[in-house]
Amino acid sequence: MKLRLIRHATLWLDYAGVQFLIDPMFSDQGINPPIINTTNERRNPLVSLPISSEEMLALSPDAIIVTHLHPDHWDAAAQEALNKETPLYCQPGNESEFTASGFKNVQVIHESHTFKGITITRTSGQHGTGEIGRLMGAVSGFVFQAQDQPTVYLAGDTIWCEEVQSALDKYQPDVTIVNAGGAQFAVGEPITMDASDVIQVCQYAPYTKVVAVHMDTINHCLVTREDLRNRLMDEKWIDHVAIPQDGEWV
Repeated sequence: MKLRLIRHATLWLDYAGVQFLIDPMFSDQGINPPIINTTNERRNPLVSLPISSEEMLALSPDAIIVTHLHPDHWDAAAQEALNKETPLYCQPGNESEFTASGFKNVQVIHESHTFKGITITRTSGQHGTGEIGRLMGAVSGFVFQAQDQPTVYLAGDTIWCEEVQSALDKYQPDVTIVNAGGAQFAVGEPITMDASDVIQVCQYAPYTKVVAVHMDTINHCLVTREDLRNRLMDEKWIDHVAIPQDGEWV
């Protein structure tokens, strides 16, 4: 198994010889406005892709996985660029968006689905708390399992919560990918994991190797890689967490 952080939550997962493109966001740097109701006016994405979308598409993913429809996980640029014949997996309720865009092989994962010998199981999470969490809508994570392969848990856009604990308990993943960055609006609590949440994952499941992504790309993600690294060093968890740079393989 190999994992490449493209940028933000966009990942390339080489798992059991199958190539997955996860949460593709292909927008050019600065082409999109700031997230509404946030504390700064920086335009998104804050950084460019480390490789061209043409180069990435030349890798020909076997399947696309979209955890949810927020534009930092599925944008118009990706929608336009991706091959509409590629199998696309999503959470319940999102399928009409993809079929309306011309994708011809859309599969909803209600519980689990097997693709090329890999079992993909959907998990849930909490994209924030209280009214903000409710307004953010449903989000999903996915667990990848195959014979003689490590179990990989992609937590998705969630804070540390009971749903994440349950997934860790049930699947005992060898690798857990968390969307960090402490995304936050001008009011309310974070809607993705901040440094404290990442440490909670480490403390609760010290057997899993954590990969932290979803930082330094969108204007309301206020916890940077440097912030997270410093906190992990202070708490003695730095050797337990990989914090890849854009374009880096893990």
